Amino acid sequence: MKGFYVIMAAALLVAAPLALWSNDGTDGAQLFKAKCVACHGEKGEGKPAMKMPAITETKMDVEQLVDYLTKGEKGKKIHANPVSGINAQQARAIAEHVKSLKQ
Repeated sequence: MKGFYVIMAAALLVAAPLALWSNDGTDGAQLFKAKCVACHGEKGEGKPAMKMPAITETKMDVEQLVDYLTKGEKGKKIHANPVSGINAQQARAIAEHVKSLKQ
């Protein structure tokens, strides 16, 4: 029985760090908080005083949002360029999180 506990303890010591290391930076909610909340609000409600739109009712689908975040949109004052510091996988995570927001 003592051997069982030793094996279980060893398994937990191996599994815990693996679970922590498996976060590859694609948590959409965390990325949204880091990159988007300052302008679009905690729940995507926008910030009218800053003239920042709500994004909860965006007509863009996930693919369009990924393109928008990774490529920008010419002619826009904000988001004319890609969002800095994110890759396509992270942009997808943000886009999926945005689409999950409800007003």
